[in-house]
Amino acid sequence: MDNERVRSFCLSLPHVAETFAWGHHAVYWVGERDLGGKMFALTDLDGSGEGVLTFHCGMERFHELLERDGIRPAPYSARNFWVMLERWDALRPREIEDELRRAHALIYARLPARTKTILALPVKERAQVLRDRKARLAARNKGNG
Repeated sequence: MDNERVRSFCLSLPHVAETFAWGHHAVYWVGERDLGGKMFALTDLDGSGEGVLTFHCGMERFHELLERDGIRPAPYSARNFWVMLERWDALRPREIEDELRRAHALIYARLPARTKTILALPVKERAQVLRDRKARLAARNKGNG
């Protein structure tokens, strides 16, 4: 497994958006961040961080995964049941896909009803909602500036 395979897999899941943050991380969201989406996984793109993949695993899986060599609590987010793979071979590729699928489902289940309603819209309508929301935010920020 590597960054490109994780990227390809995550983007194949429903309603996934990708952003880049903290200089060298690809962040995968269930739903656009601007629509109220939430992140479910991130990868370290240049290897300068502590681990290669961080994801939400839920309370039930958290302690099970920590028993595996090469998996530890994720910095800053372990209290929310996130783990970090220190290296790609800490899990088999199929296991990584299963964990990412589970992370996506857990985060989707926790999205507000309003966000789920927007995600259920056809692509064009969802894009229009996103444009409208960004325009409102820009107008509000301009008024505060």
